[in-house]
Amino acid sequence: MAKRTFTREFKVEAVKLVRERGTSVAQASRDLGIHLNVLRKWLKDYDQDPQQAFPGQGQMKPEQAEIERLKKEVARLKMERDILKKPRPFSPRS
Repeated sequence: MAKRTFTREFKVEAVKLVRERGTSVAQASRDLGIHLNVLRKWLKDYDQDPQQAFPGQGQMKPEQAEIERLKKEVARLKMERDILKKPRPFSPRS
């Protein structure tokens, strides 16, 4: 079974169905054909930050992008540090 994907608009409308129209989460999930926990996660994500909720596939919130950038930089710096810490073979000069 292939993973289903939903557009941002669909998710926002699902949230509005619960928040603005007063439909229960259980009823809305049945009506929309999505799992109850999926709809609950959408509600939580939307409540945390309505403008940045559901950024789309492959797109990150600015905070997440910054964290990823910093993780990559830390990994690069650790690699450079480890290279410098590696002992060099001794070669006597004649």
